[in-house]
Amino acid sequence: MKPASELLLKSSNPGDSGQVIAVGPEQAGWEYIGLEVRRLSEGETFSFSSPDDELCIVPMVGDGVVGVGEEEWYIARPGTVFDGKPTAVYLPVGSDVRIETDQGLEIAICRSRATEVFPARAITPDDIEVEIRGSGNAARQISHIIKPEFPAHRLLVVEVFTPSGNWSSYPPHKHDVSRMPDEADLEEIYYYRIHPEDGFALQRLYGDTYDHAWTIHDGDLLLVPEGYHAFCVAHGYTGYYLNVLAGDEAERTMQPADDPRYAWVRDTWTEDQVAGLEGWQDIEMKINGMAGRRDSLQGGDQS
Repeated sequence: MKPASELLLKSSNPGDSGQVIAVGPEQAGWEYIGLEVRRLSEGETFSFSSPDDELCIVPMVGDGVVGVGEEEWYIARPGTVFDGKPTAVYLPVGSDVRIETDQGLEIAICRSRATEVFPARAITPDDIEVEIRGSGNAARQISHIIKPEFPAHRLLVVEVFTPSGNWSSYPPHKHDVSRMPDEADLEEIYYYRIHPEDGFALQRLYGDTYDHAWTIHDGDLLLVPEGYHAFCVAHGYTGYYLNVLAGDEAERTMQPADDPRYAWVRDTWTEDQVAGLEGWQDIEMKINGMAGRRDSLQGGDQS
């Protein structure tokens, strides 16, 4: 595994146009996945070819049109990633891509090496299944953009929303050994956003011979080549990560293996504990109420 200092990458600030952050298999030191986040200014067109990778283009902010040959797909996000589900697009390996925007756009280009070709298709908000996973202060929202049932070769993409003070990727789990049906061997990227953006979160990654922890800020990216991992966000803030995964299992799956020391936690969760909760906002209100909410402040000392 790379040293801890090489696993956490920091975003640049290119203004209205340019690459925010990018990593590919060569830089990561693995076989399959990569991620690029890029901003396009008003009226800008960005073109590239993807001879080796299948893609999922996820808008983070704004809207635009993705084209391949004569086909076009509209992509959009209502506000920021914290305001609603995106309209995204899946593109097969071998695509020559152009992306155009009138009003400005920030995109995440999720990629995986692929050799099998699947049809391009739009992914609408209605296509994105929302799951409430966990319970109590380990409850979080999972938005499945490309889940295992999606017709793709290797690429898997989800968005995870962790409400104020909560944990996700919990209990700590890993997926670095191929021993199906109990565990899949998957490479993984986390791309984080924090709201409000002056907040922070904590990420742990550990195994038998290493134990790393990082303070996570808005725009950071973590490579997860192996090991158990868990995430928590500071009280008063919401954590988001775009999760890109891929492997070479015969079955498309995200099957994790929990750390046996903490797996008992799952047995304390019941469906009635999260009944009626539809998203991370509902989780936050159930756990915290108005605690940690800036809109609850009525002037005076806010320190």
